[in-house]
Amino acid sequence: MKCDKCNKEAVIFQKYSGMHLCSTHQMADVERKIKRRMRQDRMVLPGDHIAVGMSGGKDSAVTLSILVETFSKRPDIKFTAITIDEGIDGYRNFSIPKVKELCDELGVDHIVVSFKEEIGHTLDDILKRERKEASCTYCGVFRRTLLNRTARSIGANKVATGHNLDDDAQVVIMNIMNGDIERLARMRPDRIQDGLVPRIKPLMDVPEKEIALYAFLKGLPFYMGECPYARESLRGEIKDMLNDFENRHPGTKYSIMRGFDDMIDCIKTKYQQVPLNKCEICGEPGIKGVCQTCKLKERVKIN
Repeated sequence: MKCDKCNKEAVIFQKYSGMHLCSTHQMADVERKIKRRMRQDRMVLPGDHIAVGMSGGKDSAVTLSILVETFSKRPDIKFTAITIDEGIDGYRNFSIPKVKELCDELGVDHIVVSFKEEIGHTLDDILKRERKEASCTYCGVFRRTLLNRTARSIGANKVATGHNLDDDAQVVIMNIMNGDIERLARMRPDRIQDGLVPRIKPLMDVPEKEIALYAFLKGLPFYMGECPYARESLRGEIKDMLNDFENRHPGTKYSIMRGFDDMIDCIKTKYQQVPLNKCEICGEPGIKGVCQTCKLKERVKIN
């Protein structure tokens, strides 16, 4: 099949757009979507120091690569890569070297923060001794806290993550299925909260499959393995469901996010942004007196 733009050999067919694209135009399409979103949301501004959350996978690799290349001629804008090492045997020990390789290529400082040093135990150890919550609950809470704390400690004023279109569509459906509409409102915060470094998501308009192809075509170093705990969560089931719908009804994921964007103002009218307080134990931002991180640490008796 030929590319619809230049008649070269196509490498992808976008069912939702009806376009066949060659490698050059596929990469250009991904970059166009990302840069459009960054301009639209004013994600990167003069003087920014952006911490980029780096897992070692395709999404974070593409995020860092495009950010650095887009703003390489701007000495007033700084990027620092941060990897949270949860201590998942046979997974994170393979992905961290990929992050280091990419950071060396791009000339970006790389910081690794581990559960073992900051929480007291690896995720594997935690799950051996405590299973009242799903693995992603412990991992997500601790990882978000450590990423935020580390970004703040180095003076970063924003955190960039590799969340793509698939990720956001999954979050919307997951929270609707859980009946947690208040959590949906948090996806589009109105204001910056004290102690919480604002997040930006440059890839939010790009499907996961296209991010993966872009990373391959560009030759970026990244780890292709999946977290061994990923399939335990409801999110894994929703991911499979949405992929099936997308295959049968192209454009489903974009439609979900368009619908969410149309509803978000109404949702935020009912569920207004709650001011955060400092945790009574650790001082990190949280909704209640004691943050979720400290509650989980107490639950698994690792304080």
